Amino acid sequence: MMLEPSIDQLQTKINSKYTLVILSARRARQIQNTKIVQIEAPTAAKNVGIALEEIHAGKLTYVSTEYKERR
Repeated sequence: MMLEPSIDQLQTKINSKYTLVILSARRARQIQNTKIVQIEAPTAAKNVGIALEEIHAGKLTYVSTEYKERR
């Protein structure tokens, strides 16, 4: 079974695998609750796959916040 889009293609958009997982999981929950998708005719059957397609299409991005260490 091949993941489409591939992890290599997705990492050109978001370079951290951890960020990719968190972003796609949160977006999948939004899709489940609202039934609203940002791309036309997604090929994935599951919400996580649709979220990954949105990332690949450039419809879903994130803003990085700098982590500050507490003292």
